[in-house]
Amino acid sequence: MQSYTLNFQSGYTFRSRGKTNSNSTNGENGLVVRYYLIIMVLLSLLTQLHGQGIPTSTRSQKAVLRNTPTIQAQLDSARLSLGSQIYIRAFKNEDTLEVWLKKDEGFKLFKSYRICYYSGNLGPKQKQGDDQVPEGFYYVKPRNLNPWSKFHLSFNIGYPNRYDRRYQRTGGAIMIHGNCVSIGCLAMTDPVIEEIYTLVDAAFRHGQPFFRVHIFPFRMTVEKMTKYRDSEWYPFWVNLKEGYDIFETSHMPPNVEVSGEGHYTFGPQ
Repeated sequence: MQSYTLNFQSGYTFRSRGKTNSNSTNGENGLVVRYYLIIMVLLSLLTQLHGQGIPTSTRSQKAVLRNTPTIQAQLDSARLSLGSQIYIRAFKNEDTLEVWLKKDEGFKLFKSYRICYYSGNLGPKQKQGDDQVPEGFYYVKPRNLNPWSKFHLSFNIGYPNRYDRRYQRTGGAIMIHGNCVSIGCLAMTDPVIEEIYTLVDAAFRHGQPFFRVHIFPFRMTVEKMTKYRDSEWYPFWVNLKEGYDIFETSHMPPNVEVSGEGHYTFGPQ
């Protein structure tokens, strides 16, 4: 009897035992090769399926290739993985956009970026042409990516959502994009949007079906809520704070629905 091991670059190892005669050995070698080929085909199909429906351009491909080595080194240092699920939240009055990545049972802050420019004031977007950046809970699917954007690269946050439509808010095409000009969007500069886009692209290609983008007027601490308690938007912000507090406590973005009474409601993912 003879024992032999075949190792392939894929990381799969096959072991077999059998008689030493050439017919047996050749037959078993052929079987192992067939198993290997089947596995490689299945892995290739899975990768293609995850990549289906992800808009791609020469520009986005170059951006991903250019940024991946630096981002990978930063992720390694933070003990995070490229392709992990992503979550984004932004704070308008701080000009801050945060990128969080999934780690174990929650999300870990990877990086905070400065928002180069946004238009409008604190408070939600209500209608087309008011120049306001929305506030609330949104999500992005692969189809929302725009690798041909006139603002370098971008993705649509999904405004208006169900809550916005409930209050007949109008407008659309609200993006997080490159450059440093904006009317109702969050402009991040070209280098920054390339980094964010690389993380988003990797998350989608590893199977994340959508990611959440939560936009707040400010960090919804007790102190900030007290400061703005005379605003006409204070009741709306109290509702936003419920979702904000859940993430602050659990580091898991909540599942967001809209009640029949027209309020955001929150539950576990």
